Amino acid sequence: MSVVVIGGGWAGCSAAVTARKQGEEVHLLERTDMLLGLGNAGGIMRNNGRYTLTEECIAMGASELFKITDDCATHVDVDFPGHRHASFYNVKKVEPRVRRMLSDMGVKIRLMFRAVQVIKTPSDRIDAVISADGEEVYGDVFIETTGTAGPMGNCTYYGRGCSMCILRCPAFGPRVSISEKAGCHDYFGCRADGTPGAFSGSCKLDKETLGKELQEELNLRGFAVVPLPEHLINEKKLRSKVCRQYALPDFAKNIILIDTGSAKMMTPFFPLEDLRSISGFENVMYSDPYAGGKGNSIRYMACAERERGLKVKGIPNLFCAGEKAGTFVGHTEAIATGALAGYNAARYRRKEELLELPPDTTLGALIEFQEKHEGMVTCAGDRFFEHMKDKGLYTTDRKLIAERVEAAGLTGVFDMC
Repeated sequence: MSVVVIGGGWAGCSAAVTARKQGEEVHLLERTDMLLGLGNAGGIMRNNGRYTLTEECIAMGASELFKITDDCATHVDVDFPGHRHASFYNVKKVEPRVRRMLSDMGVKIRLMFRAVQVIKTPSDRIDAVISADGEEVYGDVFIETTGTAGPMGNCTYYGRGCSMCILRCPAFGPRVSISEKAGCHDYFGCRADGTPGAFSGSCKLDKETLGKELQEELNLRGFAVVPLPEHLINEKKLRSKVCRQYALPDFAKNIILIDTGSAKMMTPFFPLEDLRSISGFENVMYSDPYAGGKGNSIRYMACAERERGLKVKGIPNLFCAGEKAGTFVGHTEAIATGALAGYNAARYRRKEELLELPPDTTLGALIEFQEKHEGMVTCAGDRFFEHMKDKGLYTTDRKLIAERVEAAGLTGVFDMC
């Protein structure tokens, strides 16, 4: 009997950790040669309401991955436009730490395993997933965290073509929706103009190719704000991106850089010739996506219909987390939903009642809010962050967060069998 996690991004790694702590045998199947997926190009933690969600997860017993991002932080407690008390982790250091931790816990990691089909029982349960090479992996319960970006056809039809991003579809094959292969109907999120999907909201620049003054500012402050000349301001891009928390006028009128080991540029794309016309960017090079001068990956093309315990509707033994579980934006949101999915997968295997978090917890409110509202949802800004403030959920008081979790009877819940 085992729990099989399909997809090794932040959500999948979190689900594997929690299920393993429940005493389950856990197999983690990842399509590429690295874990964390978009986490290798992100790096922002604890900004705005994500601080509350992070500390809530820690109080509930899901601390392991947050400890790694905190340990690998380049800067902490940073205020930048529209955001407070952010931490930035070094994207070059986190993935090996996560991989070693999972291995030490006994999670069986399978890299370059692209799940493309399922074997089902007459009762609609999934019995096994099948790789592109024909290998079958059997399990008792499955968790899909394959994300919602790709394949290349979506990036071409709804975006600007393959941007050669960290997901590397040409090398490792496109993402396949396990929920759809099992007979469910996925849905897509929409950008502001109603077009299906949305552009990933940032690019990585090689920090060493920036001007010396910009490098020094990033190293010292953790971020830099560079005003754009009038002719390079493009507010239309704000309506096309995933990250609504960064769809603010400051992010159209300026280049905003964040130090994540690389220089993370908070815009979906920027023509390289135009970028190099700006002081300090004369020699700049993109490191992710390589075609960041033209476009970026398209996400939110394959969300699964699910219940509040993150079980996929219509498939008795399939759970989901991260972007697969809804139009959630961010690493923190992925880790949090992954922890709940991993915990409930173990409870399902033990024939125990699934945990549905109450709406007076941040994660419970996030899951409920996403069900009732269209568009992307994140604790870092936009409508849900305002909802957090309206409901009195948002706080940076760790003691108060721990007390609220205790009052809900959820202290250390993800550690408990």
